Amino acid sequence: MSFAAATPARADEPGSGRVSGARTIELPRWPLASLASAATVATGPRLATESLRGALLWLMAFSGAFVFIEPSPYEVVGLFTIFIFALTGLSLPRALAPLLLLLILLNIGYAMAMVQVIEQPKPVIWVGVSAYLATTAIFYAAALATNTERRLDLIVRGYVAAAVIASLVGIFGYFQLLGPMSDMFLRYERVRGTFNDPNVLGAFVILPGLLAFQRILVGRLSEMVRGSVVLLILMAGLLLSFSRAAWGQFALCAILLMGLTFITSRSPQQRFRIIALTLVGVFVMAAFVAALLSVGKVAELFQARASLEQSYDVGHLGRFGRYILGFQLALDHPFGLGALQFTRIFIEDPHNTFLNAFMSGGWLGGVAYPTLSLVTIFFGARFLATPTPWRSAYQAVYVAHIGTIVESAIIDIDHWRHYYLMLGVLWGLMAASVAYRRSPPVPGYRSAA
Repeated sequence: MSFAAATPARADEPGSGRVSGARTIELPRWPLASLASAATVATGPRLATESLRGALLWLMAFSGAFVFIEPSPYEVVGLFTIFIFALTGLSLPRALAPLLLLLILLNIGYAMAMVQVIEQPKPVIWVGVSAYLATTAIFYAAALATNTERRLDLIVRGYVAAAVIASLVGIFGYFQLLGPMSDMFLRYERVRGTFNDPNVLGAFVILPGLLAFQRILVGRLSEMVRGSVVLLILMAGLLLSFSRAAWGQFALCAILLMGLTFITSRSPQQRFRIIALTLVGVFVMAAFVAALLSVGKVAELFQARASLEQSYDVGHLGRFGRYILGFQLALDHPFGLGALQFTRIFIEDPHNTFLNAFMSGGWLGGVAYPTLSLVTIFFGARFLATPTPWRSAYQAVYVAHIGTIVESAIIDIDHWRHYYLMLGVLWGLMAASVAYRRSPPVPGYRSAA
């Protein structure tokens, strides 16, 4: 039997049984049962491999919340996950070239500046961790080029689960529900959860909070209920972290996400629902915050932290004064000072990632970081309205990334694991969206809201 004769496939089509420009290849007859058995044997290992890769993606995203030390468990899990993906097949789409180039330039800047202080172990470790975290961003982007929807779902689920656990642990610790262990999850009477710094916990829960908020706006009833529970937990953790930057970031991102969801919604009824639920949500959240503020120690610290200026912000060597002095210093040091050297001059950290890029990476790093940020925001905006199955998640990640970049002007995000996760996911979904645009539409497909 000739497959060429039985199947009207193109001459160059894979599996057609023939090659363009060649004579027809005669294949032996195979019973249908044998063909099914062979397909099962071929598919089984692939399914098992993809299941392993999916589980590792979930675990990698989940482990990002446990950062008591550096290197952290995230580094161990991430290295193993990247190794397994590289071993079983991982490719880099050409659409990721700008991300790859700018991250390489940024880390070359770090390495060149490190030469000046190479005898110090901490700067060397810092630069090594920076290179690894840049690798994780590239990895997330590359991983999402294949089986995009499933892998994105696993990353999101792992991230949200980590954020809920980190918040719950911190909340329980704040109200002394964990006995002698309670103070382990606090710092300066602020909730830090499973992080070293309350500010990082506050920033970490932004994206999961936005995803939960989005489910409340456009999800089914069951998704609304789950989203509401998750959002209340995350908002409690966010409030008790007493991170002013994270408070402002969530407010900004929630407004942007609501606007994007409203603009790209499919029907007037859904737009009315978005407006109505937003108004109800504002009242519910206000009541929830008021309930927390009824606790004496919460109200006292909230009043102190709600001030726009703290004592360490003002003055010649305050946070904002250091910005001016630091950028002036950067002009005289084309190769920077080297990682972790800013504190040797000004006692405090830069608390500004744009400034720290110059200090730790010289002029090369100082230009690479803002360029990476602007290119990501500009390129990413092109896909906000693209009707892909992952559009809702893409919009949430995009606005969370914008919020993080804005916050990076007043805090150091250089080693925030979730920043690199968002950066990689954003670029991965951009590359997947490019491929999705070029692929023919599936009959009867309706895009996600």
